[in-house]
Amino acid sequence: MNDNRTHTATGKACPQALEFFAGIGLARLGLEESGFQVEWSNDIDSAKCEMYRNNFTDTPGHTLVEGDMSELSGDDLPHDASIAWGSSPCTDLSLAGTRTGLNGKQSGAFWQYVRLLEELGDSRPPIAILENVNGLATSHSGEDLAAAVHAFNVLGYSVDVLSIDTRRFIPQSRPRLFLVGLQNPPSAEQFDSSLRPDWLQQVFADTSLRTHRAPLPEPPSPLMSGLNMYVENMADDDERWWDAERTAKFLDSLSPVQTARVETLRNETTVSYRTAYRRTRNGKAVWEVRADDISGCLRTARGGSSRQAIIRMGNGQAAVRWMTPREYAALMGAAHYNITGLRPNQVMFGFGDAVSVPVVEWLGKHYFMPALNNTLGKDLYVEQTLLSNHTA
Repeated sequence: MNDNRTHTATGKACPQALEFFAGIGLARLGLEESGFQVEWSNDIDSAKCEMYRNNFTDTPGHTLVEGDMSELSGDDLPHDASIAWGSSPCTDLSLAGTRTGLNGKQSGAFWQYVRLLEELGDSRPPIAILENVNGLATSHSGEDLAAAVHAFNVLGYSVDVLSIDTRRFIPQSRPRLFLVGLQNPPSAEQFDSSLRPDWLQQVFADTSLRTHRAPLPEPPSPLMSGLNMYVENMADDDERWWDAERTAKFLDSLSPVQTARVETLRNETTVSYRTAYRRTRNGKAVWEVRADDISGCLRTARGGSSRQAIIRMGNGQAAVRWMTPREYAALMGAAHYNITGLRPNQVMFGFGDAVSVPVVEWLGKHYFMPALNNTLGKDLYVEQTLLSNHTA
């Protein structure tokens, strides 16, 4: 199964990764950009698996298992992995979902992930990750997050908890929670980070849980602009732009505040873009336009969410259309993902239900790989020592 691919920078064999709840494989893209090789993946959704195969065609040394995790056992998994990634379903945890928590029908698949890791026994990867929505931190007043951390503790992992927004890398507002389980965590010294905001401190203060706060560099600051660089350039006569009647209905649905926002940008001599969602306010469907130059969170159609629209404004004109599948891919950090021959709704559902590539890549480079190589935080220790000596 392992073709012993080597990392181009080090010339060493790449550490292996398992990808649970693989979806369309965006975690894989980020892990492999940071030096790992994904050797095994699983997802239950046939449409997502089709997208996965469409993009990762005949990859040597990789196995994609399509099917229910409950039908797998530890014996079905490779036993040489260094990291296990799990992006468990967020339907029962997200604000757009049912908020039934980890025992919900969808999000409860987390326990199958735990079971499979347990069945790996001594072959369990030294690093295990859970990615989910920020809602996990508040689900059932924090009890669900504590239960997830405890489950990792039972498997021998100390757990760090981070909240990272995609907008630190790409102009899309997409905050997500990451539980990083390490068999060999850093020293007992605790490190503060903007990635561990105040509302996460409850889990670190729980003495019944084994947690750590690893030394990490600060990621880039959240972006406030840049959407225009990810928008497809379309001619005025492109059929995807809405006709005059539909555009007028869109504009008429805006509140006075929203209308003033659009009018200001429409009267500019430069072209700008904004995204908009359709909301229900007082029982009436209306459109709301973002004030900032970034995308709202890309979502699936389930749980009451809506598809995002793009508005182009400037030189006295305003044009509206739906966001395209290619824009969905770009705003998830996967601009070159192969979507040829796939249905548009299939593509947008797959990307709207995924983790963004640059976030995984950043974690891989600055957290997972250093943790694996026992170099986690060493550069920061050196910087702090030099700074202290200089100040003294």
